[in-house]
Amino acid sequence: MSKARFIYTVLLAIVVLVGAFVPAAVLGAEHAVTIDAGKTGEPISKFIYGQFIEHLGRCIYGGIWAEMLEDRKFSFPITENYDPYRGTRAVAKDNPFAIVGASPWQIMGPTDSVTMVKEDSFVGEHTPLIKPGSGIQQLDLGLVKNKKYVGYIYLKPQRQNTNVMISLIWGDEPEQQESVQTLVVASDYNKYPFEFTAGADTAKGKLGIEVSQAPCFVGTVSLMPADNIEGMRADTLEILKELNAPMYRWPGGNFVSGYDWRDGIGPRDKRPPRMNPAWTGVEHNDFGFNEFIRFCRLLNAEPLVTVNTGFGDAYSAAAQLEYANGSTDTLMGAARAKNGMPEPFDVRYWAIGNEMWGRWQLGYMSLEHYVRKHNWVVDKMREVDPDIVPIASGNAGQWSEGLLKNCAEHIDLIAEHFYCQEKPDLVEHIAQIADNIKQKVEFHKRLREKLDSLKGKDIQIAMTEWNYWYGRHEFGELGTRYFHKDGLGIAKGLHEYFRNSDIIFLANYAQTVNVIGCIKTSKTDAAFETTGLVLKLYRNNFGTVPISIAGDVLPLDVSAAWTDKHDALTISIVNPTKEQHQLDLDIKGAQLTGSGKLWLIENSDPMAYNNPGDEPNVVIKEKSVTGISDKLEVPPLSISLYRLTTRN
Repeated sequence: MSKARFIYTVLLAIVVLVGAFVPAAVLGAEHAVTIDAGKTGEPISKFIYGQFIEHLGRCIYGGIWAEMLEDRKFSFPITENYDPYRGTRAVAKDNPFAIVGASPWQIMGPTDSVTMVKEDSFVGEHTPLIKPGSGIQQLDLGLVKNKKYVGYIYLKPQRQNTNVMISLIWGDEPEQQESVQTLVVASDYNKYPFEFTAGADTAKGKLGIEVSQAPCFVGTVSLMPADNIEGMRADTLEILKELNAPMYRWPGGNFVSGYDWRDGIGPRDKRPPRMNPAWTGVEHNDFGFNEFIRFCRLLNAEPLVTVNTGFGDAYSAAAQLEYANGSTDTLMGAARAKNGMPEPFDVRYWAIGNEMWGRWQLGYMSLEHYVRKHNWVVDKMREVDPDIVPIASGNAGQWSEGLLKNCAEHIDLIAEHFYCQEKPDLVEHIAQIADNIKQKVEFHKRLREKLDSLKGKDIQIAMTEWNYWYGRHEFGELGTRYFHKDGLGIAKGLHEYFRNSDIIFLANYAQTVNVIGCIKTSKTDAAFETTGLVLKLYRNNFGTVPISIAGDVLPLDVSAAWTDKHDALTISIVNPTKEQHQLDLDIKGAQLTGSGKLWLIENSDPMAYNNPGDEPNVVIKEKSVTGISDKLEVPPLSISLYRLTTRN
């Protein structure tokens, strides 16, 4: 044997030996799955793709709502000590998404030239009075070159006519600003509009308010991009329309247990500013009940409203329901009409409290007492509208069992929540969302067998909060970043929802924009997180009638469903490993044409992420496929969603 031949033989033997001892997944494995299209499950509720928005961090203010000014109603006193981010928690002061803990308005002039006057304040506890030759300004505004901005200011001279100059500033030079001079002559507050066009891109823009001639009160101020849609950010709404969520839960979350919904109705500039009862910063009450309903209608989504059973009571909940659904002949229905929306909102889904089992919750009480409160609230609400769908505030364990045992006649759906942390093992990290869903389902199936109160009833699960929740707060309060591995986990979680379509009716991914949401924004841009791409992909392309699947395909996860018209099969495969796999299909009860479409989300880096304003690292790739028969190639770290046309 030649030396070269000997070396070749030895190397070949080594390769064979290594292959014999390395697990199949490392080399790439073949898997087989049987899809029986004739065996179908309960239709997948569209509400599985629901979302949850809360008055927390930059979810609404700075995310959905277009207002650019912090503390525009002067809840905090303006003082000589300009340090707006003191007293806040969870986010460093230099974070561009930090929440203010003191006035963001800086005095321009002598420190005693601005006085906070409590007597006859425009809104809230006090109104700033500015002496002539001085003013106030707000810093750190995000501006886009050539973009138009619109706003207004309420002004009242103290005793005699005065002049006020409003300026938008994008640089340090005199020519790097645009100003509007306003003559204030009225004896009471008047609204003065203004309009600017930014001359440069900057994250350090300013709005200045300067007074001359005589002292002047500043009631409140507003500044928004001119392309705002009914007060909402156009860029965020555009992405939300792509997300196509069929339901939004609002206003909380922990926030709701200290929230008075009446603060959020009526003329927006007269709604009182409050300190956020559960989180950080000021609640401006600019985005209230009417705005939420308009938000849902703009997105063609169903509203799910949570009532306050923390510090709230049954009469307030019933009044809120009457405001939403009552005719204009009712007291609250007439108030709704007065506020510009005469037609009833027709809100059908109502969450009765939030996490009332948690000791962190305002108004937390024992199960024994909360059972009485839940039933009391639902009774009073049904007196107003007997057709509502009440959703109980559950928590798998003694709490959910106690509610279903004692409140079954007052429950149509029962809420469950869960959040997952990061796990060092990639496959385990991706699997835990689905594992949590499965645990909730198994618990409730056992209760159905155990409790006599559930006999003959079908009280399904409303997973009104679910997500990953870990990592640094990159996007303000609780503003965590998501990675490609998290998107894979959300996809596997959706598969678990599909497998349990008989017992899970709705789910609300938390919290849509910023915070732990699937969309992130900067001051001037918005973008899908990796998790948002997954939700968009399945919502818009996966089928609605789940199909039976058999075969052990681990570590892959496979789900299949018919489309509405039964003219195509959708097959989705999640590969949580760094190796490529092959999936052999055995399809029964349907005949493929051999053509279709493939949507693919893949990235070799499980830590890949997207950032608003930057080119995305993770995207949805779409392509036509032909020649599909019985084998599918599954790339590493991927979600492959096929829509395969069938013959009639």
